[in-house]
Amino acid sequence: MSATITETRTTAITAENILRLFPDIDTSGEALEGHDAEQIRLMDEVCIVTDENDMPIGTASKKLCHLMTNINKGLLHRAFSVFLFNDKNELLLQQRASEKITFPDMWTNTCCSHPLHVSNETGSNLPDAILGVKHAAQRKLDHELGIKKEQVPLEKFHFLTRIHYKAPSDGKWGEHEIDYILFIKANVDLKPNENEVQATQYVSAEGLKKLFKDPSLKYTPWFKLICESMLFEWWEHLDSGLEKYENEQHIRRML
Repeated sequence: MSATITETRTTAITAENILRLFPDIDTSGEALEGHDAEQIRLMDEVCIVTDENDMPIGTASKKLCHLMTNINKGLLHRAFSVFLFNDKNELLLQQRASEKITFPDMWTNTCCSHPLHVSNETGSNLPDAILGVKHAAQRKLDHELGIKKEQVPLEKFHFLTRIHYKAPSDGKWGEHEIDYILFIKANVDLKPNENEVQATQYVSAEGLKKLFKDPSLKYTPWFKLICESMLFEWWEHLDSGLEKYENEQHIRRML
């Protein structure tokens, strides 16, 4: 009982902290009108708000974190991007569902989401935060793609680095994130959630480069940033030498 009370108090305090730091934050609900009911429900999830050095400073709903009106005021949250490879070293891509509120129909890496303000996904120092995003990755791989956590154990995830980026989706929505990059090599069973994912495919490095040349395909901005910077170099070292890229301490600024 006491743990529950403590958690409730912590949530209240940190949410109030955001209102103190961002007194003119946009809390209106009109932006969600007309969207898919399940995606609207997910916008109530509580994200971890950080400063530019990835130190948690509060919490805010997924909706508040993704409104461009708030992003333009400096609201920044923690996220993760999973790159899952099979035993052929092919990368699993997903195409986001049309129901998604941000970046619908775009192709992206295996799974992109947020650790939430829950006991096993938070962390104010880097080792704890890395463990938190690994737990969040397990949760979302199951939610989006039906991949059970037994197929993606925590110890198989490799944390590489963090990127800080900002990207609009449309006039209302966007992203402003400290994004943790996770690699994992595992053969998995897929059962995609159609409300989240409309298509999947495995690609080789050369196959992905060819896809980028197809003007009919659109990609999420964070995926393009990662691909244009370090992805292919990391990919080359997936089976040998990846450790030299792991656990990078500084944050890569891609603004």
